[in-house]
Amino acid sequence: MKFLKVGRVAIITRGRYAGKKVVIIQPLDSGSKSHSFPHALVAGIERYPSQITRRMSKARQAKRSKVKPFIKIVNYNHLMPTRYTLELEGLKNVITNDTFKEPSQREEAKKTVKKSLEERYTTGKNRWFFTPLSESFLASFGIGLVWVTQAFTDRSQGFRVLLRALSIADIVT
Repeated sequence: MKFLKVGRVAIITRGRYAGKKVVIIQPLDSGSKSHSFPHALVAGIERYPSQITRRMSKARQAKRSKVKPFIKIVNYNHLMPTRYTLELEGLKNVITNDTFKEPSQREEAKKTVKKSLEERYTTGKNRWFFTPLSESFLASFGIGLVWVTQAFTDRSQGFRVLLRALSIADIVT
């Protein structure tokens, strides 16, 4: 797709990271050998930085400015592009399809993504990217998770399984 280019900020609409903002690192329109569908390699924020004030100490400000990143291969159907772009220099060489084959490579890639995102956050650029989306915004698109208890008996163990996640669209219909 011509609008899903490198640096475009998108929102993930399904799965574990539903409602999280991501940056497209490498779009693959025709797919690849391991993933035959059109997809993108993305880097996003799993845990956004907390708010800081002037009264806080430098150590506390540094702690609250931390970002927890994730990297993922996402189907185009599960991405909602935004009008924003974010240039993260050097990440295209770090994250490739080969990165996801070995856990140690993935962890190294996450560390470099974390470093570049925290650097971008501390300089004050792209403030919108580092703020979580409101729940009302997510609900209007049917994104997000609602936790519902669903109890059923496991015959072999004899205990109850507690939680199951449903999307808001499943509850409405």
